[in-house]
Amino acid sequence: MDNIFFAESLIRWYSVNKRNLPWRSTNDPYKIWLSEVILQQTRVEQGLPYYEKFIHKYPNIKTLALADIQDVLKLWEGLGYYSRAKNLHRCANKVVDSHNGIFPNSYNALLTLPGIGPYSAAAIASFAFKEAAAVLDGNVYRVISRVFGVKDDISHSRTAKKFTLLANELLDTSQPDNYNQAIMEFGALHCKPHNPLCENCTLADMCYAFEHNAQQQLPVKSKKVKVSTKHFSYIVFVKENRIAMKKRNDSGIWKGLYDFHLISSAQKMDEESALASLNLDSSKMLVEDISKEYKHILTHQRIYATFYKIKLQDETLMEDTSLTYYNIDEVHNLPKPVLISKYLNENIF
Repeated sequence: MDNIFFAESLIRWYSVNKRNLPWRSTNDPYKIWLSEVILQQTRVEQGLPYYEKFIHKYPNIKTLALADIQDVLKLWEGLGYYSRAKNLHRCANKVVDSHNGIFPNSYNALLTLPGIGPYSAAAIASFAFKEAAAVLDGNVYRVISRVFGVKDDISHSRTAKKFTLLANELLDTSQPDNYNQAIMEFGALHCKPHNPLCENCTLADMCYAFEHNAQQQLPVKSKKVKVSTKHFSYIVFVKENRIAMKKRNDSGIWKGLYDFHLISSAQKMDEESALASLNLDSSKMLVEDISKEYKHILTHQRIYATFYKIKLQDETLMEDTSLTYYNIDEVHNLPKPVLISKYLNENIF
C-alpha cells in the first residue's frame, strides 16, 4: 500500500466521522495531557465526565499541583487504576517545580515527566506542538496489523519496536496531529476489535485482514491476564451514625484510599468464622446487618465481598488501631474504592 494514500485516506475519513470531543478543540498541553491520562484504559463515554470535572476544579496545571492528593483521588474515584491519579499529581508538581508550570514542548522532554510514557509523550507532542511523533496504542496496533498483515505478537516487547518504526513511516509529518487522531479514531469507531465495518471501509481494497478474512486473528496477542479470586469480609464498625474507616497504606492498587477493617481469604468465610477472627467478646457487639455478596472485577482480580455492620459497646474494643470514626459527610468526602462507595450508597446509616 502507498503510505501517502494510507494517511490521506484516514485523515479524509476522520474529517467526516470524528467525534466532537473537548480536548480536540485545543492545543493546550495541560488539557491534552489530562485527557490522555484519563482515557488510558477508559472508554471515552466513561472518561468524558471525569475530564470535565477535572477541568472545572483544576483549570490549569498549577491548580492541580496545589491540590491535596486526597482531593485528587476523590475526584478520580470510579476510574480505577489509582496509580494514574497519583502520577497525575506528581507530574503536575514536576512541571510546576522544574518547568515553571510550562509543559516541555518535545517528545523526549515529555518522557522525563512522571507517568508519561511513549504513547502519551507522542500524543501531547503531536497534538499540542505538531511534532512528528507517531502514537501507538491498542487502536493503532489493530489498524496497522490488519491493514498490513503484521503477525508479530504484540504481547512481546520487541514487537513494539517494529510497530513504532512502521507507525512513524506511515505518519503524515505535515499534519501529525490530524493523522494521529485519525488512526486512533478509525480504530475506535471503524476498525473495531469485534465486528469491524469492513464492508464500508475506505481501506478495504488494500487491507490484508479483509482479503484473508483474518480480522479476528489480528493483531496477534498471546499473553493472557491471569485473574486471581479473593474473598473479602469487611467489618463495618458503626457508632451513632459514625463509621470506622482506615487509609490503606499497603502497596496495592488501592493505596491511599479508605475502606473498612478487612479480612481477606482465598475461600469464602462464613459468618461465624468472620466474626470469630475479630477476637471480640460477642456480648459487647451487635451484628446489625450482613450485606449481600458484592462482586467486583479488576484486571487481575475477581473480588467477592461481604460487609458485616457491627455496633460495638465501646469503640476502644477495636483491635485495628488504624481505624478512625468519621461522620457521614466526612465519609462521603474520603477517596474510596468503587466497591466501598457502592456498598455505602446502597445501605442507609
